[in-house]
Parts: sequence; C-alpha cells; structure tokens
Amino acid sequence: MAQVQAGAFGKVAVLFGGNSAEREVSLKSGNAVLAALQRGGVDAHGIDAQGDAWLGRLRAEGFERVFIVLHGRGGEDGGLQGALELLGLPYTGSGVLASSLGMDKRRTKQLWIGAGLPTPAFAMAACTTELPAIAERLGLPLMVKPSHEGSSIGISKVHDLSQLEVAYDAAARYDSEVLIEQCIQGAEYTVALLAGEALPPIRLETPNTFYDYQAKYLADSTRYLCPCGLDAAAEAQLKGLAERAFAAVGAKGWGRVDVMADAEGRFWPIEINTVPGMTDHSLVPMAARVAGIDFDTLVLRILAQTLGQEG
Repeated sequence: MAQVQAGAFGKVAVLFGGNSAEREVSLKSGNAVLAALQRGGVDAHGIDAQGDAWLGRLRAEGFERVFIVLHGRGGEDGGLQGALELLGLPYTGSGVLASSLGMDKRRTKQLWIGAGLPTPAFAMAACTTELPAIAERLGLPLMVKPSHEGSSIGISKVHDLSQLEVAYDAAARYDSEVLIEQCIQGAEYTVALLAGEALPPIRLETPNTFYDYQAKYLADSTRYLCPCGLDAAAEAQLKGLAERAFAAVGAKGWGRVDVMADAEGRFWPIEINTVPGMTDHSLVPMAARVAGIDFDTLVLRILAQTLGQEG
C-alpha cells in the first residue's frame, strides 16, 4: 500500500471510552491509537464519547474523519456508524449493517449458518425454566453468553446442570438476550483481518477455564502463539474460513474472527469483532507485528481506508 501523507487526513477525531461495559478497555485502546496517529504527524484529537455532547463537537470543531475505538454497545453496534453517516464523516471499520450484525452473536451465527459456514449449535434462553431442555438438546459442556457484549463480559463455561442457572443469571445482568452455545473443546485461535485479508493466526492458551476477560486483559499467564503451530495447509484453511466469515457479515476495513478447533481439527467460527482492542494485550497488533506491520503503521493503514469513503 502506498504511503499516505499525514496531511491528507485533515482533522481526525479518535472516539473512545463511551458508556458500555467495555469502557476501560476502550480508553486504553483509544489512547494507544491517538498516540500512534500523533507520532505519525496526523492532526488527531481524542474524544471520550460519554453522554451526547461529543456528537456536536464533531460538527462544530471541523473534524474531517473519525477513527472509531469504541468497543461494545454505542460504538460497535451500528448506531454510531449511522450517526457519522448522517454527519457525512468518513469513519474506520465496518458500516451500519455489519456493525449491528457483528455485535449480535445470535444473528451473526444465523447468518453464518445461512451462508453454509460452520458454527456451534446454540439456543436462546428467555428464562431459567428453559435451561434443562436446552442442556439436554445441546449437551454439556456449554458456553453461556450475553448476546450483545464483547471482551468475554458475562460469559461462563458450564460443565454440569447445577452451574447453568448461575451462568444464565451472570449473562442476563448484561443482556435480556442470553445465548447458550455448544462448547467446542480444543485449540482456540483468533484471526485478525486488515482490508479483508487475514493476518497470521494466533493460537491462544490460558490456564483459565477459557479465554475470559482476565485472560484477555489482565493475566500474564496467557500464551499467544504466532506462528500458531498449524501446518501450512491447515493455516491456509483457517485463514480462508475467517475471511469468508468476515465477508459474510459484510464487515470491512479491519476486524477479528475468533475460531475454535475441535478434536478432529475442524474449525468452528465463534464470533466476529468489528472494533477489536488495540491495547498492549490486544491481538490485532500482535498479528500485524508478525506480518511485519508495526503498531503505528497498522493504525495509519486502518485510517487510510477512510480516504476511499469520500465522494
């Protein structure tokens, strides 16, 4: 990709923080992105998108494009993207529809199934009385998740029926829609995408029950293996599957697809993330480094994609 002069971007707003359950992660990601843009000579300004005053600032202060680093609801679910389109401001990442779909675990899985992509069997639970029948149908162990949260917030792994109601209640604290998913037991991978192309996959290993919030952002015991240890054919298969899963949702720009491998080595896409973390523990920068792209270059390449949005 040809190098873009910093002045071509004009005045850039880096939106981070916000009001979602992922606020703290977003603040870390946003400050890292802001510092990288400023090191690159971009006229970038950080805006904590709490409340609604920030929307008026975008118009009043003459911003020309937006780097979105808002994780979770309010930043990653299509609402923000729609507001920016009304303002006529180019922005990083996926559009309204793909952002909304990617934030909704149930509809992402339904779309993948319709597109012929593998994803673990699941059910939606509206109350605790439904749990025994769901467990009988799907089998144990199970993953219990809020349908509209990221960063593994509110997620539990359940090994027996006695744990299921507690896990349901934990997820329901964050979302009225609770997804219960067949647990694929095997290696866990994540595949970052940049301009629709997969970067080197990362294998995740943690002593925790699963790759939870602590393992993602706090623990020093999590291992990130990149190269991921797969042979060339299997790695190509994994990357191709992630690219198809990303494209099926209509995602663009950059993102991440999380994938489990079962005991037979079959790959199962689990979730998509359309505004991944950009912290010191984050996976997209890690994969980019292995591909020879340093953090500052990665951030500039993501922002450069907004230049193609202007008519």
